[in-house]
Amino acid sequence: MNIEDINKQALENPLSKEECKKQFIEKTKELNLKHSFTFDEAWEIGKELRRRQEFRDRITELHDQVANSEVSITGKDLHDANPTKHTFAGGCYVREIFNPADELIITRIHKKEHPFFLLKGKMSIITENGLETIEAPHQGVTKPGTKRIIYTHTDCVFTTVHATDKTTVDAVEKEVVAEDFNDKDISLNDKIKEINEMLNVDIKLIKYE
Repeated sequence: MNIEDINKQALENPLSKEECKKQFIEKTKELNLKHSFTFDEAWEIGKELRRRQEFRDRITELHDQVANSEVSITGKDLHDANPTKHTFAGGCYVREIFNPADELIITRIHKKEHPFFLLKGKMSIITENGLETIEAPHQGVTKPGTKRIIYTHTDCVFTTVHATDKTTVDAVEKEVVAEDFNDKDISLNDKIKEINEMLNVDIKLIKYE
C-alpha cells in the first residue's frame, strides 16, 4: 500500500485507532523507519489539534453570525458602550476596557502571549479549553491563537498588557491581533499536516474511539 492508497482509504474508509496503529506499525517495520515518538503520543497530539481546529471553526462561524445579526453593535456604538483606556509605559502597552453587565462578547484573535487582569466584576469565558467563570481580582495568561466568547454577569473592567516597541494603538493592534486563524503565527495547518504524515492518514477523517 503506497501513500496514494492510504490517502484514498482515509477519505473513503476512515480508520479506527486500532486499525491506524496496526498500519503504523506495519509501515514502520516495512520501511525500516525510526521515530522519536510513539504511536499513542502522535495520536493524542493529533486529537488535540483536531479538537482545537474544530473549536476555531465553530467560533469563527458564530462570530460571523453574530456580526451579521440585528442585535450586534460595532464601530462608535461599540466603543461608547465599552470605553477603552490606552496607556504606554516602559515598553508596554496597557489596554483597559469596561464591559457592561449582561453583554455577550466575541473577541478578536490574539497572536501574542500576554497577561490579563480582571480588575472588577464577574464573567464567564469560553475558549478552546472549555468554560471558565472568573471573578475579580483575577489574573491569567492569554496564549497565542486565543479567541474568546465572554458573558459579563456584572459590570467588568478587563485589562491586558502587551510588551511592544510600538507607540500607537493601531501599530500595536497590527502586531498582536490576527485577522483570522490562517495567520502563520497561530495556524494549526502545518502541525496537522505534520501529524498526518507521522500517521500516514488524514487525522480529520479518522474515527476517534
